[in-house]
Amino acid sequence: MSSFLSSEEATPALVARLRAAGCVFAEDEAELILATARTPDEVEAMAERRVSGQPLEHVLGWAEFCGVRLTVEPGVFVPRPRTGFLIGQAVALAGELPGTPVVLDLCCGTGAMGAALVAGLARPVELHAADLDPAAVRCARRNLPGASVHQGDLYEPLPATLRGRVNLLIASPPYVPSASVGLLPPEARLYEPLTALDGGHDGLDVVRRVLAGAPGWLAPGGHLLIETSERQAEATARAAEEAGLTVRVTGSDELDATAVIATAPPSSS
Repeated sequence: MSSFLSSEEATPALVARLRAAGCVFAEDEAELILATARTPDEVEAMAERRVSGQPLEHVLGWAEFCGVRLTVEPGVFVPRPRTGFLIGQAVALAGELPGTPVVLDLCCGTGAMGAALVAGLARPVELHAADLDPAAVRCARRNLPGASVHQGDLYEPLPATLRGRVNLLIASPPYVPSASVGLLPPEARLYEPLTALDGGHDGLDVVRRVLAGAPGWLAPGGHLLIETSERQAEATARAAEEAGLTVRVTGSDELDATAVIATAPPSSS
């Protein structure tokens, strides 16, 4: 940390300012701002943005997810800690695969899930990712060096050569019911893209499309891991079964996380 930022005067003043704005973890946030800013003017600009209500990760320009630091632009979806549960499940499944796994990170956002999976595996991976949002795709291309990152709606931008080859498909699509979006914290509903939050009437519009399209892309015995909520798990599992996949539901009370894991039939040969 630069000497002008570590002065005894700067930290308490910034902490007090953040706390007055309602930041619960003001001390931690002040430390991160001071460590990230390069000049006093940047400290002031970052503090002003945070006090105005912008997400801390947008202010800093980065987020940490599963131990990986990720580039985060203003206006993109910020990866949630609960999604780390899905990544743990994906790493365990990938460990059982021979050779170089083919992984697809769908609704990839900043590429957080793909980056965390690659870091957790510490082995070669053929990684593809796709998202509709241009800002998210820009971030993903920086966060996923060596991966093929595509911009477009779900499977639409993917190369046809990927069909039937995906060993692991990881997805965290929007699953908040439209009527509940207004109940989200202001940091989410005011500063993150609605397309990353609003899942339609029951929250499962995009989830169903992901599940319906998955069989055409999964390799025989390939796995789809999709994040959802506990109350939506039954309907999500039912949609996966309707797509011809074998399903199990798992979750973590500690992280308030729920994932549906759906597996394609093995090869008939």
